[in-house]
Amino acid sequence: MAGHNKWSKIKRKKGVNDARRGALFTKLIREITVAAREGGGSVDFNARLRLAVDTAKAASMPQENIDRAIKKGTGELEGVDYQETTYEGYGPGGVALFIECLTDNTNRTVADVRFALSKNDGSLGTDGSVAWQFDRKGQLVIDATRYDEDTVFEAAIDAGAEDVAGDGEEFVITTEPSAFAAVQQGLREAGIEVSSAELTRVAKNEVSVSGQEAEKLLRLMEMLDDLDDVQKVHSNADIDEAVLAEAM
Repeated sequence: MAGHNKWSKIKRKKGVNDARRGALFTKLIREITVAAREGGGSVDFNARLRLAVDTAKAASMPQENIDRAIKKGTGELEGVDYQETTYEGYGPGGVALFIECLTDNTNRTVADVRFALSKNDGSLGTDGSVAWQFDRKGQLVIDATRYDEDTVFEAAIDAGAEDVAGDGEEFVITTEPSAFAAVQQGLREAGIEVSSAELTRVAKNEVSVSGQEAEKLLRLMEMLDDLDDVQKVHSNADIDEAVLAEAM
């Protein structure tokens, strides 16, 4: 499974304690607010907002928090004007990193991102330095203990998915962004519950990372992920399974 998936899996395995839940809610509220600002407050006509709301509900965010975030985005309530910005850089072992942010202060954000990178043998790159190494994709995660492979594979491919990969614990379904909503709908119609879904960036080619470099990379990604302004961290790392097992 791709390095990005492995990092996502680590976060799911660790679970969400109160502190991390608060940080997650902060990120989700920002995404809901920006989605509503950009495309309106109706989930029926705003695919980005529907995804953000579904993700928030899956994280057990109270409905009142979701409604308030939407109203801030549509201007019904006063809110912060978040900007979307991305940073590109390198981690231990020459791993490419693509970092997506929502911020109300880009000076603060770039300083925080640069500090996290420098503290963990990484460096900030120029715009376009690593973006070309990733493809924009939709990814959906299914609990493999609840559904058999043939059922998931058939439903996903029939709905327009590109690929289905499994490791015994979960299936990761990959789609083109244009087919993302249709695959979600196809899985629902097949009675298959999606554990998580996101539009993400998938590495075209992976870089193997092991030993101390892998440990430093995981620390770096966790440090970046803990920043309120950082929404998603993508890497092209194929992280050594022994290091992953230790991290989980």
